[in-house]
Amino acid sequence: MGRKRQSLPIIENVTIESIAAEGMSLFHHNDKVVFVPFGVPGDVVDVQIVKKKHKYNEGRIINMIKKSDKRIVPFCEHFGICGGCKWQMLPYQEQLNAKQQQVHDQLTRIGKVELPDFMPILGSVKTKEYRNKLEFGCCDRRWFTHEELQDPTLDLDNGNHSAIGFHIPGAFDKIYPIHKCWLMDDLHNSIRNDIEAYAKSIGMTFYNVRQQKGMLRNLMFRNSNTGEWMLLIQFHYDEDGDEAKAMQLLQHVAEHYPQITSLMYTDNQKGNDSLADLELKTFKGNSFIYEAMEDLKFKVGPKSFYQTNTEQAYQLYKVVRKFCFMPLDDEEAPTGEPLLYDLYTGTGTIANFVARKAKRVIGIEYVEEAIEDAKVNSQINKIENTTFFAGDMKDILTDDFIKEHGQPDIIVTDPPRAGMHPDVVNVILNARPKRLVYVSCNPATQARDLQLLDAGFKVMAVQPVDMFPHTSHVENVVLLIRR
Repeated sequence: MGRKRQSLPIIENVTIESIAAEGMSLFHHNDKVVFVPFGVPGDVVDVQIVKKKHKYNEGRIINMIKKSDKRIVPFCEHFGICGGCKWQMLPYQEQLNAKQQQVHDQLTRIGKVELPDFMPILGSVKTKEYRNKLEFGCCDRRWFTHEELQDPTLDLDNGNHSAIGFHIPGAFDKIYPIHKCWLMDDLHNSIRNDIEAYAKSIGMTFYNVRQQKGMLRNLMFRNSNTGEWMLLIQFHYDEDGDEAKAMQLLQHVAEHYPQITSLMYTDNQKGNDSLADLELKTFKGNSFIYEAMEDLKFKVGPKSFYQTNTEQAYQLYKVVRKFCFMPLDDEEAPTGEPLLYDLYTGTGTIANFVARKAKRVIGIEYVEEAIEDAKVNSQINKIENTTFFAGDMKDILTDDFIKEHGQPDIIVTDPPRAGMHPDVVNVILNARPKRLVYVSCNPATQARDLQLLDAGFKVMAVQPVDMFPHTSHVENVVLLIRR
């Protein structure tokens, strides 16, 4: 006979004290920190402990005794379920305050280097419909909330329970249907809901990730500030006649949504939805769309990386350009035509954005397709002073590489969330550029790298930038100069 499951302890009448990292809130109880999602400082609540750790506990709010004066009503009907936009109950200025504090705490506590006063965080130009890319999964049997399961009219064994939506947090095989998402222009909601209804009307099956069966698998939307729209539909052909149904659905979308300038599809028989190794076909229009930034155009394909908040990406890149070339009290601004290295260049957006102020820009990126995009973007914009290399950063950026291509005056680095490999940090230290501009989507790993760089560089400016309203994510740009 198994052990009787212990009931989870409940802490009554506690006050949420502050916002914590990863979008959590916290309070203290019995000399331990307790982390709680969806709490607002000032809330008085009852909390059930769900996880006990050595140094902290995790809980969930089970009863709201008194709402904080700061708490606001979330604008999305799916808030708290789909896994996104977890800060909608916080006023936007409070979100910005929390992100500013997060950057300060992580750079101070982890970096432990001399820091200047931080610049105030740059809030997003848009706080709704700010994304230019969204993906939705399709499933033959949707996930139901606890409340929905209490509905006596719900018949789980009969009826069509297939749906299009988002994966719920921590579950690769559970999708919650989304009626209206506020992250992207509302047109995508109309298209997605129509696709779901039309697919059901023609008897199209929806994907089951565990059985790897079902025809309608995944939707990816992109739009741009030039007014273009891209839709890529992933199918999974199971039997004869499936391709004909796919063409029928695509034709329906093409006829009803002329705003889509790039309508694409693929038959994905793999175990995952990643695009990198899939053959993509164009049903209507082009295989790409364009984004515009100042007088530059950037070609964006279905596999391209482009910052997902277009307007705020422009603000971010203006900070990078300013940090590269602005005069400082401790150092003269780089004069003449500096040699600039752009590490983790992606599709070359930053490289091309700053190229006209540099003698030459060398971009390095792991993904070969991204480097091809970067070269195309230079050609489109008639920029002739960029050179791009594809490969693992720690293997490409070596002391020999710098001897061959020249000692950089400026290095811009925009690594993934994991930060920079120690070998890359060492090469930067040995290269001794006059300036280093470090763009990060994870201030914790940025702080760790700043500590490693401290031997050769001094932090001169820190500028947080909010790219993702209603989430805990924050970008941060740091300017360092050679000691």
